[in-house]
Amino acid sequence: MSDNALYDAFFALHHGLPRQGPGSDDTTRRLLAPASLAGPLPERPRVLDLGCGPGRSALLLAAEAGAGGGRVTAVDLHEPFLDELRRAARERGLADAVRTVRADMAELPYPDGSFDLVWAESSAYSIGFDRALASWRRLLAPGGTLVVTECEWTADDPSPAARAFWDRHYPLRTTAANTAAAVAAGYHVIGTYRQPESDWEEYYGPLAERAAAADPAAPGMGEALAATRAEIALRREHGTEYGYTGYVLRPADPRWRTRPETDADTGAVRALNTAAFGTDAEARLVDELRRDRSAWLPGLSYVAEAPDGTVAAYALVTRCRVGDEPAAALAPVAVAPAHQRQGAGRAVVRAVLDAARLAGERLVLVLGHPEYYPAFGFAPASRYGIRPAFDVPDEAMMALDLDGCGQVPTGTIHYPPAFGV
Repeated sequence: MSDNALYDAFFALHHGLPRQGPGSDDTTRRLLAPASLAGPLPERPRVLDLGCGPGRSALLLAAEAGAGGGRVTAVDLHEPFLDELRRAARERGLADAVRTVRADMAELPYPDGSFDLVWAESSAYSIGFDRALASWRRLLAPGGTLVVTECEWTADDPSPAARAFWDRHYPLRTTAANTAAAVAAGYHVIGTYRQPESDWEEYYGPLAERAAAADPAAPGMGEALAATRAEIALRREHGTEYGYTGYVLRPADPRWRTRPETDADTGAVRALNTAAFGTDAEARLVDELRRDRSAWLPGLSYVAEAPDGTVAAYALVTRCRVGDEPAAALAPVAVAPAHQRQGAGRAVVRAVLDAARLAGERLVLVLGHPEYYPAFGFAPASRYGIRPAFDVPDEAMMALDLDGCGQVPTGTIHYPPAFGV
């Protein structure tokens, strides 16, 4: 049997199906929400959908972006999928909002900065997560966002059967490892979303029905059916061990170098907090937290450097508790007066939140401006069943679920003694 016969049989199984990988319209919308929070899309956004298949996500993105005069460029190597997308776009009145292109997502014919949003659902595996991050970063315009989903381990100790399958097809990593890869590639993680089991059912349900009706005697079909059924069976038996996670990523602002503070920065950090707040109260708070070993989290005290190497902004994450469970508190955040409203504060907050993710923190709390912190993914803490032990406006006490799983502690917030509350 030729490779072409197997290739043709594989695509014959998939043509006309609603999806070519785990997903749903709800997941697309959920990923689009933090992408918009990271920074509103331009009035006429330029969207690139990579590995679009028959275009379920492209059509939804076009409906969103096309309403504002934007356009989705949908890329895939398989021309019959692009034919399906063109027909569907015409039927939905979206022909002017969708442009299809047959191209290799590893060798894209676009200049740097061509797109405001680059989208890849269930497709980065074709070239590998790390290569995708490195290759696609250049395509983003200033302020642009990359949304990509990746299959990864969700169990601490996957079974030999699951490992054997994935090691043979596409070696998986953990969320922590993929987050670290994204940060190392020069991105901030704006948000993550663990896709639900229903996303797999939306893919495998129609595929299983197609496989049941297929002719196993057709060239290449026997092998294609065996591989498909093995994959579905693995999900049925080991589905709790792996799953897809969506990542909303934004390239780090090159104007501000962010890093953990060092002992040499202590004086500059103290002076910055005093200058930013017009009082030494926050500077003294930081000093007290440094002395509290139960509160201080090594590596989660961050600075942003100005081009001349001076400390331009500061952000600190320390230990607090929600009920009896550990959580983290973001405070203070300070920007030197000379560098305010220039992006230094956003850069250092995103950097320290990335560091918190990499350190394994699940939940970060902040008491702050309700029009500023939602851009980082914070939402009212009360939505999670979390409340402070003192009176503050509900919208000012906010929480961020770092791994996007929704499994965060609930109850009353207990701050370290240094906060005095």
